[in-house]
Amino acid sequence: MTGRPERSCAVQWMGDSALVVSFQERISLEVNAQVVELAASLRRQSLAGVRDIVESYCSVTLHVDPLTVDVDHLVSVVEVEGERVTTLMPSRVEGDSVDGSLITVPVCYDDEFGPDLRTVAAVAGCSERAVVRRHTAPTYRVYMLGFLPGFAYMASVDPSIAVPRRPSPRLRVPTGSVGIAGPQTGVYPLTAPGGWQLIGRTPLSIFDLDRPDPFLFHPGDQVRFESVDAVTFAELSGSR
Repeated sequence: MTGRPERSCAVQWMGDSALVVSFQERISLEVNAQVVELAASLRRQSLAGVRDIVESYCSVTLHVDPLTVDVDHLVSVVEVEGERVTTLMPSRVEGDSVDGSLITVPVCYDDEFGPDLRTVAAVAGCSERAVVRRHTAPTYRVYMLGFLPGFAYMASVDPSIAVPRRPSPRLRVPTGSVGIAGPQTGVYPLTAPGGWQLIGRTPLSIFDLDRPDPFLFHPGDQVRFESVDAVTFAELSGSR
């Protein structure tokens, strides 16, 4: 026995136009680093017939054109790369080649922007200021994008404030709202319905089609939240 965690991945088709590579089903830095590494490696190869490559917490999905893709070649490449990634030492998998950018996100946690901050504090048995301190203390990892364009699922939230989603979602969550759902935190890139516990709002533009890269966050990025007052929030909002 070496004491090293078991590593494995499975490759399977989902219909005729998506190939999924699945790793261990858990929220794990190591597993997600393998996911990001595999996706980056496959993108570098510009595989024929592959339309898109999408990362999740513990899997990579290749969306393909079933009329042009060489199925046997694609599966062979994916299996080889998947095996290579799962056998990498943790120090290599979690190294600089996998980690993305470090992004600081200013957030105003005032009542008008964080309507659920009081609820989170009550559940945690602490003050609202303590919730803010605990939310801004960690460096979060972006595990995946989903739900809305550019919505980044980040983890892990301090267990004391890892409250569940609201019993009933709001019909309209303002753009830039920062929320908590269990061990995850995230920023709403667009105004949309949502059930996360809202504790603040950022003036940053999370999703902008006028930028060369519309997305502020990408899987593997590291994110720090920084508390700002309402005056600073207004100034930053006006400078966008």
